[in-house]
Amino acid sequence: MLLSFGLILLSGVLVTRIMKHIGLPPLTGMLLAGILLGPAVLNWIDPAMLEISGSIRKIALLVILIRAGLSLRTEDLIRAGRPALLLCFVPATCEILAFLLLGPPMFGLSLLESAILGTVIAAVSPAVVVPGMVTVMKSGYGQDKAIAPMILAGASADDIFVIVLFSIFTSMAGQGGFHWQMLLRIPTSIVLGILSGILLGILFVRVFHRVRTPVITRLIVFLATGALLYALEDALTGPVGFSGLIAVMTTALVAGHLDPPAARRLGASFDSLWTAAQIFLFTLIGAAIQLTYAAHALGPSLLLIAAGLLCRSGGVLLCLTGTSLNWKERLFSVVSYLPKATVQAAISAIPLSMGLACGQTVLTVAVLAILVMAPLGAAAIDLLYPRLLHKPDA
Repeated sequence: MLLSFGLILLSGVLVTRIMKHIGLPPLTGMLLAGILLGPAVLNWIDPAMLEISGSIRKIALLVILIRAGLSLRTEDLIRAGRPALLLCFVPATCEILAFLLLGPPMFGLSLLESAILGTVIAAVSPAVVVPGMVTVMKSGYGQDKAIAPMILAGASADDIFVIVLFSIFTSMAGQGGFHWQMLLRIPTSIVLGILSGILLGILFVRVFHRVRTPVITRLIVFLATGALLYALEDALTGPVGFSGLIAVMTTALVAGHLDPPAARRLGASFDSLWTAAQIFLFTLIGAAIQLTYAAHALGPSLLLIAAGLLCRSGGVLLCLTGTSLNWKERLFSVVSYLPKATVQAAISAIPLSMGLACGQTVLTVAVLAILVMAPLGAAAIDLLYPRLLHKPDA
């Protein structure tokens, strides 16, 4: 396992430099490195490392949610208004509906399996969108209409919305389908998750104000609390549910809202942690892919991804109806909502680890979506923002 640990880290650093040199997202190289090092090609990753990859992905998912919560600003959503609020869930919902319609005829999936596949693919990638929008904001393009903040706020909430739906659908699949208890578990999961997150966020801010603690200690406390909340979600299997994922995100959101300077410092620490975490996340996802199945499902997978993106684009345009944005600015918003990467890597292997029949299909479609849309999305944002957005005169 130590050999695998070293190979994964070194290959991640190497491909990151190579991908940046040729202008592609580093995560694309990490996926390819995982495929090369994994059982499908060289088989240099220890099986024990692959066995704990599910736990590693859960830790990465916690990091994603905490980073999203700390960086999400309610004032940005309010300032951007109705479009930003709609962008939180409308495009993802449209994409999931496409998978519900096309998943059964194209892959022989049930409606529940298609819903799981749809929630995995529907999330937009913060690993691609956030750096792109930061570049746009620093350049001053679209500043007069707050386009980049609108996309940033909507994309962060979009990820959370999709992850919550994914946890609900996989919970239903784990219990063998729909049961009447699910009608009670869904609202109780959301409400209890939000309430516990609010209480924990307030508690953390008050404690950290009274007890001076270094940033690294706060990082450990947030990460440990997230792991405990995630474990509590798995432990509650009765009619009353609890969403640890919502609780984790809400805790970070409340803490960030009550103490923005501390949230920025903590967010920078989580960014550093993410640098290493993403190497394991994307490399191990690549190692789990079966090349034979991927080659067989390549055509249908790409068609399904394209159909989902088309519906997602329609959802973005629907959200922007009635705004002052011109057609170029709306086109840029559509393009900015296309990249796939981070969330797909974090949750795509969970159905396979649960033993669900759709597991390999979900994983394969997710990896293909990352390989295609991460580089295309990043390149399109960098190429188009000077051409489609207006830069106000200084």
